[in-house]
Amino acid sequence: MPESSFEDFVRQHRQEFEEAGPPSRIWAQLEEQLVPRKKNRVIQMIGRHWLKAAAILVLVVNSVMIYQFLQMKKSQHLINVSPEMQEAKTYYTSQIEQRLQTIKSYPASVLGLDSVGRKELELRNETYQMLETELMQNPGNERIKAAMVRYYQMKLDLLDKILEELREKQPVSQKQSNYEREI
Repeated sequence: MPESSFEDFVRQHRQEFEEAGPPSRIWAQLEEQLVPRKKNRVIQMIGRHWLKAAAILVLVVNSVMIYQFLQMKKSQHLINVSPEMQEAKTYYTSQIEQRLQTIKSYPASVLGLDSVGRKELELRNETYQMLETELMQNPGNERIKAAMVRYYQMKLDLLDKILEELREKQPVSQKQSNYEREI
């Protein structure tokens, strides 16, 4: 068949080629099957990935538990290690903090301390942290306990000497000296 006769044939029988197609309810059923409902989609995703979700949940729960355990352990360290050291710590800490507050009441120009000196004056510097770590690792070691008490005493002596020099440089106001007498 030549090409033009084929085209003529299609034109003449055009009505026979066109059909109404399937009814609309069949299209609706096909559409439901192709596009699942959103609720089912979430459930299907969870069903497919439940092992991954469970693993993530276990990791999160374990991370929280470990963090809480470490925080609890950190807060109970010195009380459980050595009750007598807790008492010494409380006493010396209060004394050192009082002296530090008095030193901080002086103007910075009178103090003449750089940032390294100020950091070294603070109660919980590197030496303190090292001694506390050693005490945690060796709770029964009397040498470490004695070193800790000696650290506190040396810190108090240093602060007393600094306060003495500051008082010589700049006399304390009447209000401060009354406060210090009460202490």
